[in-house]
Formats: sequence, C-alpha cells, structure tokens
Amino acid sequence: MNKKDKISDSKADIIYPIFGFIGFFLVISFLVTLIIDILIDGYEKLVDPSFYVSYPSRFPEKAGILSGWVGTTLVMAGAIFWSLLIGIPAGIYLEEYATKRGIIGKIEHIIELNINNLAAVPAIIYGLLALGIFVYRFQLGESILTAGLTLAILMLPVIVVNTREAIRRIPRDIREGAYAVGATKWDTVRDHILPYSLGGILTGLIIAASRAIGETAPLVTIGALTFIAFLPPSPFVSEFPFLSPEKAWELFMSPFTVLPIQIFNWVSRPQAAFQINAAAAGFVLLILTVLMNALAYYFRQKVRRKYIW
Repeated sequence: MNKKDKISDSKADIIYPIFGFIGFFLVISFLVTLIIDILIDGYEKLVDPSFYVSYPSRFPEKAGILSGWVGTTLVMAGAIFWSLLIGIPAGIYLEEYATKRGIIGKIEHIIELNINNLAAVPAIIYGLLALGIFVYRFQLGESILTAGLTLAILMLPVIVVNTREAIRRIPRDIREGAYAVGATKWDTVRDHILPYSLGGILTGLIIAASRAIGETAPLVTIGALTFIAFLPPSPFVSEFPFLSPEKAWELFMSPFTVLPIQIFNWVSRPQAAFQINAAAAGFVLLILTVLMNALAYYFRQKVRRKYIW
C-alpha cells in the first residue's frame, strides 16, 4: 500500500465515524423529542388513574383506554402465539428439511422467494386477505381471534426469515457431532439446533411484534370497532379447573378495539381535549411496546446465557 492510499484510509477512518455519530444523534434526538412531546401533551391524563379504567366516551373528560389496552394485549398475545406456532416450524423446515431438488425443490424455492418478498407487502393487503379468508370464508367474524390471525400473518415473513438466519449461523460441527453419537435428524433439531437458535428467533419476534402492535389498517379492514364500551368475557370460573372452554371461545369471538384505532379516532376529533387523550394513549402504546420488547429481550438473553455463554 502506497503513501497516498494510507492517507485516504486514514481520512476515511475519521470521516465515517463522524457521519455515523451524526446519524445516530439525529435518530435518537428525533425519538427523544417525540417521546417528550407526547408525554408533555398527555401528562394530565397519564397521571389520572381513571383514564386507564374507563371506557371511551363522547365526553373527553370521561373517556379512557380500558377497552383499547385490553384489546391490544389480547390481540398481540394471539398474534405472537400464532406467528411462533407457524413461523418457527416453517423456518426449520425450509432450512433443515427442504430438498432443493426436483419439482418439490422448485416449489420450495418459489415459497422462499415469496416469503422474502412478503415482508415488504403493505399492511392493508394482509387486512384484505384476512377479510376474505377468516371473516368470509371461515366465518370467524370481526373477532379477537381474527385480529390475532391477521397480525400473525403480517409477522410471519419476519419470523420465518429470522428463524432461518438463526439456524444458518449454527456451526456445522454441532450437527456432525450429534449425528456421530447416533442422533436422528429430529433429535438434532430438537436438542441442538432449536435451543441454540432461539435467541435469534426471539430477535425476529421483537422486530415483527414492534411493527404489528402499531398497525391499524388491517384491523380496520376486518371490522375492528372504533368505539367499544365493554370488555370481552373472562374465561376463568370459580370452580375447578377454573377455566371454561365455552367462555374462552366466547372471549376469542368477541368484538374488539385496539389502542392505535382509539388514538386515530381521538385525533380525528376537533376538540382539543381529545388531542390530549390521544397523546396520553400514544404514550401508553409506546410503554406497552417497550414492555413487550423488554420481555422478549429478557428471554433472549436468558437463552443465550444458558446455551452459549
């Protein structure tokens, strides 16, 4: 390397960190400014306990987010359950069991290409798909179950891709060592591949869930309510086994609303008091997102310490 190249590299070593710091500073500044702004705007409602336990109302001073945050929690719980239940096996199959030969291999290759492209599909398309399949074809109605399945479809591409990437990073030696002691393909996947890749899978879950929790368009498409003054029935009963299947099914089939829809409803109203409610609800939604991500991050770090460190 000549002297001119060395000078050029030394300048790059100085310029790139500067631009990286400026970009990082701008992003963090924007995020902090946004959080502080909605915190200040919605502070008077955030410190009011009745705001969290009251239903929406035509009167802004009486309106609350009880049905919104309960609906968001139930819908996201269903979305995470269905996306992991389908996404992890799909990722394992495509990475470990796909033949990549013959007609079946070509079909699997087409599926892989479509999964990679689905991550960029607008959310409203998923809503239209869910409307045609879950609402009209399977007659599930505008329910919590339909909402969870809709957001699960939206999350699936990210989870499948991250599952494959996490599995791909596992050294080949682990597989060969398992086969050397007589383990079958399934034994290797169950006892070695899946535990070691679980940290990366949970990373994909964090990314997918963070996108899904703020989605409004697909839920509006399937018929989510903008005004709801009741909660889904509780599936728990006082007698053993303390869980009623009938009430649980009634819970899944109940109508719902979520915080993003409630925020949109308040923002569209002209009264200034509703804007304060919307700011407070936005901050609560942000806190729910942080708590959800923190829980997933905790499990991810716990898995990594157990199987890697």
